[in-house]
Amino acid sequence: MGQRWRAIGVLAIALFAVNVVARLVIRFGFDGDEAAADRVTLGMFAVIGLILAGVAYSWGRSRPVAQWGAEVAGAIGIALALTMFVGPLLVGRSPFADGSATFFWQVVLYLVATTVGTILGYLLLTTLGRDHRSQSLQEYAESGTGKPRRTVRR
Repeated sequence: MGQRWRAIGVLAIALFAVNVVARLVIRFGFDGDEAAADRVTLGMFAVIGLILAGVAYSWGRSRPVAQWGAEVAGAIGIALALTMFVGPLLVGRSPFADGSATFFWQVVLYLVATTVGTILGYLLLTTLGRDHRSQSLQEYAESGTGKPRRTVRR
């Protein structure tokens, strides 16, 4: 059980760290340039999506979706809370400094990026036939053809 929480915590911290790096780059590199800030933010969402695609690919190989899906969802929830409430404070801003509409749009964009990344990683895994279910079905099919049926004499 401790390993599951460790994996959730590490993933949440990694997602939060990507956001912190993006905020610091915007703050010190492009302060006041909205177009550059938007490009950095878009890059941050792409990196977060790629991280989650990799996690879905690697975790989906060895465990069923019901198990790792809940862990990924928990990590996304923790990372989202940290990103929305702690992230702005690290660069000297309030979470609601740009208004509630901007706050909620950031939440929506974060959830879209994480969902798309996770789904694309799992779709790639499933397409290649390397997910947990496909591997289990393949092992089952191979175990049934290993020995021919024994005939019964009377």
